[in-house]
Amino acid sequence: MFGPHFLADLVFQKYGLHQPLNSQRDRLEAEGIPLSISTLADQVGAVCAALKPISLLNDAHVLAAERLHADDTTVPRLAKYKAEVARIWDYVRDDTPFGGAAPPALMCRYSRNRKGEHPRAHLAGYTGILQVDRYAGFNEMFKEGWADKAMTRANCWQHGRRKLFVLVDVASQLKGKKKGKVPLISPLAREGLEMIDQIFAAERNINGESADERLRVRKEKVAPLVDQLKAWFDTQRKTLSRKDPVAEAIAYFLNDWEGFTTFLEDGRICLTNNAAERPLRSVARGRKSWGFVGSDRGGERAAMLFSLIGTCRLNDVDPLAWLTDVLARIADIPQNRLHELLPWTWKTLQNSDPAKIAA
Repeated sequence: MFGPHFLADLVFQKYGLHQPLNSQRDRLEAEGIPLSISTLADQVGAVCAALKPISLLNDAHVLAAERLHADDTTVPRLAKYKAEVARIWDYVRDDTPFGGAAPPALMCRYSRNRKGEHPRAHLAGYTGILQVDRYAGFNEMFKEGWADKAMTRANCWQHGRRKLFVLVDVASQLKGKKKGKVPLISPLAREGLEMIDQIFAAERNINGESADERLRVRKEKVAPLVDQLKAWFDTQRKTLSRKDPVAEAIAYFLNDWEGFTTFLEDGRICLTNNAAERPLRSVARGRKSWGFVGSDRGGERAAMLFSLIGTCRLNDVDPLAWLTDVLARIADIPQNRLHELLPWTWKTLQNSDPAKIAA
């Protein structure tokens, strides 16, 4: 009854452009196509079932990475008489900062809460580098006894930088302040922020270089800047009250300094976890539109489609064109050729010979 064009548009509108099913139902009805929300939801489920083999291949590609970025965000889940706070987790493979040739990809997962058991299940057996914020739920994965060996932790400098930035940014200071209260701008925080920004500036110059070249430059130019910052942190910490906002920002760094300096020992590591934060902005926009997931099953479907649409975008693939073509062909393609439908391979085949992908 429903063709690939309709199905592709349905899920892309919902998970790519964040148009809720009730809005799509109203639009379809205005066009003379009366369909219930339950019917549309069933079709979303059918699309997810069809795309499951591609989703599994995409996940395997992500988990084969030497280094991953990880983050999470909230998503309301409809419950009896209320909405509960569930989570969408994302895991990003992106080797381009260190000149890697592997295509970037996104894997998302849904969970009912933020317990550390969830990322541990998502990454079971993974032993590479994990770029994260300082959420304690990740900690078990960096200890001996995790899989064959512990993961390598790489903390996000952007998270630490923000804690100083808000102390010098007028707009940030005004947020949450009582009416009439003058914001406090900290010269000391500005001093620390300027030192961190020197590190960021040095790092921008080696983006896309090989891991070996990045490591060489870091040893020569970045490490002295980090040492200078560490000395400044130590000096200020001795003189400030523990409850001073600048002291709290400094403590964020020093309480896991090893995790913040791992990048000086491995050229594959990035300074920030921005690669994982960017895809979650799409989820945040969706929250404002469709509001909540209706069930755990709905959350799992959302995670799958966020993954595949996000992977398309990371590879400069039009998600709607990809969905339309894959849904038209996946039932007939042999299992040993399913990899041809992964967004990056699909794009290569389309660019080399559009007729080849239809063969």
